[in-house]
Formats: sequence, structure tokens, C-alpha cells
Amino acid sequence: MPHNPNLASAAFEQLPPETPIAMPDQDFSIAPPRLPAPPFDLDLWARRTLVVVLALIPAGMAAHEMRRSIGLDGITMWEGIYLALFIPLFAWIAFGFATSLIGFLLLTIGGSRRSDRLAHDSSEPLKGRTAILLPVCNEDFLGVLGRLSIMERSLARVMGGERFEFFILSDSNPDNGEAERRAYQELRAAFTRPVHYRRRGMNVGRKPGNIAEWVRRFGGGYDHMIVLDADSVMSGQTMARLAADMERHPHVGLIQTVPTVMGAATLFARWQQFASRLYGPTSAAGMIWWAGSEGMFWGHNAIVRVRAFAQSCGLPELPGRAPFGGHIMSHDMIEAALLRRRGWDVHMVTAEDSFEEFPPSMPDLFTRDRRWCQGNIQHVPLIARIRGLHPVSRFQLLVGTSAYCTSPLWLLLMLVVLGGAAAGQWPAAAVLPDGSLLALTAALLFGPKLLAMIWALADPARRIGFGGAARMTRGVVADIILSILMAPVAMLTQTINLFGILMGRKSSWSGQTRDRDGMAIASALWLFKWHLLLGAGLLCLAIRADCVGWIVPVVAGLFAAPMLAAATARKDLGSRAAASGLFQVADPWWRGQGYTPLRHRWTLARRLFARKTDSDSPANDG
Repeated sequence: MPHNPNLASAAFEQLPPETPIAMPDQDFSIAPPRLPAPPFDLDLWARRTLVVVLALIPAGMAAHEMRRSIGLDGITMWEGIYLALFIPLFAWIAFGFATSLIGFLLLTIGGSRRSDRLAHDSSEPLKGRTAILLPVCNEDFLGVLGRLSIMERSLARVMGGERFEFFILSDSNPDNGEAERRAYQELRAAFTRPVHYRRRGMNVGRKPGNIAEWVRRFGGGYDHMIVLDADSVMSGQTMARLAADMERHPHVGLIQTVPTVMGAATLFARWQQFASRLYGPTSAAGMIWWAGSEGMFWGHNAIVRVRAFAQSCGLPELPGRAPFGGHIMSHDMIEAALLRRRGWDVHMVTAEDSFEEFPPSMPDLFTRDRRWCQGNIQHVPLIARIRGLHPVSRFQLLVGTSAYCTSPLWLLLMLVVLGGAAAGQWPAAAVLPDGSLLALTAALLFGPKLLAMIWALADPARRIGFGGAARMTRGVVADIILSILMAPVAMLTQTINLFGILMGRKSSWSGQTRDRDGMAIASALWLFKWHLLLGAGLLCLAIRADCVGWIVPVVAGLFAAPMLAAATARKDLGSRAAASGLFQVADPWWRGQGYTPLRHRWTLARRLFARKTDSDSPANDG
């Protein structure tokens, strides 16, 4: 449809001829027909049983120790509440440790860097067509085009790259949409393959509605779609390998890569980038090992079989009011569950050249986290309501929801401990962890970090990528200190978000903040005022209960929240960290192509598009 400058909300699109495919809304009350079921996989269920057992053993040990401390003469109501909170929370952190431990063993003793179960062979030419979808909503559009240009040039260097086309699917407002239209029309001719653009006049259903609209109009002409976020980058080599996997395994409906963080500029983003690169592979390997064909979908950096998605993933609008009614917000986990419900396999794979960016500051992370919280809380009634779900899919939806419920439970546990001691229900020493239990807790919390560090140190190439053993160790120590300070801040923030959502306050789903440099301390003090008040209240309770030493890490993090948020949001401190080697990571595969992740000028965009070939080609694309 041609652009009409007289209509502020007019849509604009430069698209190929439509190839429609039916995508009916799913009926959650009836289990749909499934693909022929494979034989029962005893090995896979044995893996899952092992993970559960490894999580229950330390949880059982902790429960036994606490039962000996406080239940010798019977359990009072306060003690019962304490145990009911402590045991599941301890099991939660034990489950994370068990997953990381298995991943560590797979990557070291297992003798293989790959933990996915799909075979990769790029010798056969690709036969199908793959659409690469980039949904955007009020983004830095030159940044989007810069990242797209890197992927487009990378595809030109792999066999079968001509089988891929790009679609930019915009839900931006009219003002940003007009800027996008001008940029797209000026630069589209410089691409070496089709790059299509469409902006919807009405944002219906947010991102899942954006994708569904494309599937219904164009899905019939493509075998697969690679779904990216506006901040995603994936090499052509990985895209071609994913498409080859889909052609070789016709029972697979979706393959999710495990992306790592790139493009960090602020100190906060550099810290999270370091943590993602170092700790991510071991936990991902363990998760892939027990998930098998019931993997997860994170909504981006994944390839999807279009026919399977259209058949399985039409999302109905839920009845009722927010947070449980309306359009499904966190669509990705539901879509993975619906694919598995129809019998399609959902796999996860590692890919060292699949990237995403990270929010530049703590407030930006918490803003994104609130949206995710609302989406995951919406899953609560769906866990039981959707008929025909695989048991592992229900478990994953429950885990996603539980991740946001643990924060208020941790806060309640602290209040029970301090309140009970202050009220004389028990001496603080009776319910606080003793030496052995404290050591076990520390091992479960920090063990995954140390295991990942050991794995990285054992690999010379990976060790060099982190700047060597000394710099890596310095980064891990700094990460542990910062994580201890941030944990109580995140706990209270998630608790406030959860209760706000349950009270009906909706989250904004507009464009994300991807660039920030600093934060005014006055704004930080106001933003974290409840954290300061909680810190003061906990300190008063701890003094009355005579257990100040135990609560110091929590109170320190709450009191430090404004300064921590303001300082880590600064780019100059991020640059100083980079210059000193703190939080060092290996350069991404496109290093040398002139790409800057945060600021794009017209001159940079023109240069990126003008250069069809140059000597700075990615080392991994050949």
C-alpha cells in the first residue's frame, strides 16, 4: 500500500506478492490431533529424574538440619511457616546448581562442546526458503539496519545464502514510522538480497500479532522463518546450519539458539555481558541435556517451521481483564508448548555467533523484567487450562511463573525470621543457617560461577578471550560482589512489580531503552525509595532480634541501590573497565566491519551498505 503523508496512522509496505496460509486461533479446551508419537525415550526421562534427584538431595539435607534445629519439641505455627518457605526456596536454588553441574560435566568430562542432539552437516545444498523476520517498535532504525547489513553480508559468504530474505515488521508510531520509511527507501537498493519492509497501521496483539499477521499473509511461500529481535545479530553460517537442520529433521518445529550478550557500553551492560559469556554455556548445556525435544522458545534468535507454527500457534485473546485476560503477552513459552502439544519437536542448541544486546542499566532491566513478569503471571491459569500439553511444557511454564514468585517468598522468609526472633518466638540462632548449612548454601549459589570459571580456564582459547586467568578471576570476584548487592534490589523490585500487576496495573510494551549514559542521583533516590525504606526497616528488626550480622548483605544492597544504579549506568565507567580488562570478553565475529552497536550515523549506514566486499570479512564465515 503506498504511503499517504496526509494520514498520520497510514501503513507503509514494500513487500512481495502475498502467499497466504491459514493460522486458526487454537482452542485450549480441546487437545488437538498430534503427529505420530515417537517411542518412549527412557534415556531422556532418566536424565530429568537425575536432575530432580540432584536438586532434592541438598534440599532434603537442608530440611533435615533445620528440622533438628527448631522442631525437637514440636513445630509451632511460626516454625511451620518458616519451613514451608525455606524448603522450596532451597530446592529452587539447588535445581539451578544441578543444571549447571550437569552442564559442566558435559563440557569437560563429556569430551564434547556440543550438548544438543541434532546432527549438523552443511554439505547438502538448501532446498527450502527462509524468511528472516525483524519485528521493530520505535527502535533506533539505523541501528537495526546496521545489524541487518552485517547479517546480510554474512549470508553472502555461505552456501545457500540466496535462499534467505529479510522482512522488517514495524509496529512503530507514525512519527518513527515516517523516519523508518525514509531510511528504508534510501538504503534498500544497497542490499544484495531482498529486504522487505512493512509498518502496520494498527498494532494489534503486539509482537505475536505482528508475527501472526506476516504468517497469515506470506507464510505459504516460505518453509522456515528465523525470528530475531531488533537488537539481534546472527551469522549467516548459523542461519544456514539451522535451516539445514530443519530440512534434515522434518519432525522438528522449532530450534532455539542460546544467544549471548554483545554491544555493551555501560558498566552494567559490560558486567552482564561478561556473566552471560562466562556462566551461560554451562547452564545452557545442562538445560539442553534434560530438555531434549521439549525445549524452550525465547521469542528471538530461533528458527521455526512456518507450517507447524501456523497449524499450532494461533493465539486467542483470553477472556477477562489484565493481568490474566487480553492478548497473551509472553507468547514464546506458550508457542513452544503449543508446538509440542501437536507433536512437533522443540530443540535448543548452542551457537557462539548468536547475539543479543542487554539493557544498559538496572532500571531498564527492571522495566523489561516487569513486562516479562506480567506475561509469565498470565500463564498461571493456562498451565491447567490448555488441554494436551506435554508434562515438561507444563513444568517449564510453572518454572517461568515461579521465577517471579520466589522474590516475595524470599522477602517473606526474611520477615518471618526477623519478626519471629524480635517477637520472642525463637532465638535468631535457632533458625539462621549454621556453619555446614551456610557452606552448602554458598556452594549452591556460587558453585555455578566457579564451575564455569574452571571450564573456561581449562580451555586456552576461551581463557584468552576473557583476558587470561588473572583478569577472569578479577571479573568473577567483581561479579560476585555486585551480584550480592543487586540481589536484594531485584527481590524487592520484583515483589513490587508482582503485586502491582496483580492489582491490575498494566505494563507498557513500547520500544525498549537500548542506550543510556548515566542516571541522575536524585532520580535514582526517588526510584529506589522503597528499597531504602525496607533497608531501614530490616535493620531495625535485625537490631531488635540481635542478628545484624546476618542481615548486613541484604541491607547493604538495599541502601546502595541508588548509587549502584547511577554508577553502573555510566559509559565512562564502562570504558574504564574495558581499558583495565575488567569484565573482558572476546570480540564478536564481525569485528572490523565498522559496526558500533549503540550509535549509527547516516555516513556509517551508507558505508556499511556500499561495501559489498572488503578485507574485513568475518573470520567464521567462509
